[in-house]
Amino acid sequence: MSQESAVGESAVGKGGITLIEEEDSPVNSSINTTPLVDIMLVMLIIFLITIPVAVKSINVELPTERNRVVVPRKENINISVRSDGAVFWGLAEVTESDLARRLSVAARENPQPEVHIRGDLTTKYFEVGEVVAVAQRSGILKIGFITKAPRPAG
Repeated sequence: MSQESAVGESAVGKGGITLIEEEDSPVNSSINTTPLVDIMLVMLIIFLITIPVAVKSINVELPTERNRVVVPRKENINISVRSDGAVFWGLAEVTESDLARRLSVAARENPQPEVHIRGDLTTKYFEVGEVVAVAQRSGILKIGFITKAPRPAG
């Protein structure tokens, strides 16, 4: 075997790994863009998923403002909630247990009266919500809120 053929073949045989000196290899000046494209596609997918959630909300049909005059009837129950949380049945102040008892009696009437709640402008939502909860637990089916008439436009 000649010296030339021994240098060309490695210990593994033909097709083995050959080492190339650094100065013999061609310079590779191109950038590998595959990881960049992968990251950009992932970011695009994330943005496509998150932006509609951030911009849109649940589609609901909002009520339009209507000024329907409520005709006070004798059988309607008027409950007022003052800003300090005091609850009034008509003109008399009532406790929560007394309110529940009175509403339970009214719920058994036929036809059942409507409950109209008047909350002070500065009343906490929680206070009015408690009155609504007591009315619902008592079996009242129709609960309404009394507000001021809106100012005319223009």
